[in-house]
Amino acid sequence: MNVSGRQLTVYVLLLSLGGVIGGLVSRQGWDLTSNPSNPESSLNLDPVILQPTQWHVNPSPEEIDSHLNSSPNFIARAAERVGPAVVRIDATRRISSRSPNSLPDHLFRRFFGEESPRPTERTERGTGSGFILAPDGQILTNAHVVEGADVVEVTLRDGRKFDGQVMGRDALTDVAVVKIEAVGLPTATLGSSDNLVAGQWAIAIGNPLGLDNTVTVGIISATGRSSAQVGISDKRVRFVQTDAAINPGNSGGPLLNDRGEVIGVNTAIRANAQGLGFAIPIETAQRIAEQLFATGKAQHPFLGVEMLDLTAEILAEIERNPQVNLNLTQDHGVLVRQVRPNSPAARSGIRVGDIITRIDGQIVDTALDVQAAVERSQVGQRLPIEVLRDGELLTIPVRPEAMSEHDSFG
Repeated sequence: MNVSGRQLTVYVLLLSLGGVIGGLVSRQGWDLTSNPSNPESSLNLDPVILQPTQWHVNPSPEEIDSHLNSSPNFIARAAERVGPAVVRIDATRRISSRSPNSLPDHLFRRFFGEESPRPTERTERGTGSGFILAPDGQILTNAHVVEGADVVEVTLRDGRKFDGQVMGRDALTDVAVVKIEAVGLPTATLGSSDNLVAGQWAIAIGNPLGLDNTVTVGIISATGRSSAQVGISDKRVRFVQTDAAINPGNSGGPLLNDRGEVIGVNTAIRANAQGLGFAIPIETAQRIAEQLFATGKAQHPFLGVEMLDLTAEILAEIERNPQVNLNLTQDHGVLVRQVRPNSPAARSGIRVGDIITRIDGQIVDTALDVQAAVERSQVGQRLPIEVLRDGELLTIPVRPEAMSEHDSFG
């Protein structure tokens, strides 16, 4: 069959048009098995392609990068928002190899002579993280990151390095603050940890294992973990637990929510477990940081009571012990187990056997609740404490004092 030149031209055009349409459909990522007439069947569109970007049939790598950068996911946005304010902290400590009971230098020379080898010093280096609170160089980190440091070097994400001065550290909450001489620095936006619930997104930024500017993501696993549960019973913090990867070097870096707000300060990992990291709630860290910048030290309110969560089992044990003479009328609450002599609690009239029910008008159910409420109070200011004694409710005003390093009670 003969085909005229005009017909041949039409055939070629149709074939070319079909190839272009097929190529466009392929590039849009459509699922051709979908049925447009069926409302329950929809086209399987690549969500990136849905953006109103005019791509050529063969987009260049630059066009692809530009498009992706214009619409990153929330993790990338949060990391980019806070990342410039996250710093690396390198601390150097000089450790003497001399034992505490070794001889002074002059006696050492007298007995062993000038040529004898004498104890030497060694240098210990550590790396941690931190984040900038104020444009003038105020930085928040962990106390253990800068503990005993003779030299602190702070490195910004843009590569600039500064000598840092430790303005104060608080071992009880593991919070420290560092100052560098700079202006116009990027700062982190602080959020809130008060309403966190398990399952919310959590993003960690820091310098784990010396790998600068590392971003990891997970969820909030739990809130209100006690220091005893975390395995660091010498701290006075109720920790936020996360499964976002936290490793040595992350300490002092920020834990973020999905909006890029700081909700905690990464501080601890469990050596015997995987997927468990802990952060200091940002409210606690910020409160302590403000005190450290202002005075160089933090004050922790102190009552002078040892407490016990009262349960049915504890009540039964008390009743079986003839040496314990307590008239307890309920099987729940916070039992005052001991009162330290000459403490604020003792002077205010709190007794062994009292059951604490409220502090400053807020219901408390556990000893941890009491500790948290006292920590939020102010040293020297009146703090009303409601107790149940012999079936009668009493309100006792107490003025907390500043805790000393030797105080072990709440």
